[in-house]
Amino acid sequence: MPSRSVTPGKTTVAPEVLLDIVRLETEKVPGVHTLAPIPGMFNRLLRRGKEGVHLSVEGEVVDVDIYVILEHDVNLRQVSREIQKAVARALERLVGLTVGRVNVHIEDIYYPEVTEDAS
Repeated sequence: MPSRSVTPGKTTVAPEVLLDIVRLETEKVPGVHTLAPIPGMFNRLLRRGKEGVHLSVEGEVVDVDIYVILEHDVNLRQVSREIQKAVARALERLVGLTVGRVNVHIEDIYYPEVTEDAS
């Protein structure tokens, strides 16, 4: 019996899975405090948006916008590049998609509250 080189079916990945991959990879990068809300009505108008992440898939190419709040004591450009590399690597490795763009939007910087002792 000859072997078949064609798979017997297809695999689909829900957009929510892609959003979760992006979110989890972003949160693992040192210097990321949290994801930020997507500004304006953007998140409510598009179904492929989740807290801090918007993605667009055209065929086999995915573009990602990530909105973050970073820690106050980090190099913003370096952390942004690490986010871009981690997200692109994960989407290519886990899903096999070609990554077009990974845009990182720094929405705020987190400064911990300083409390004064009463002593």
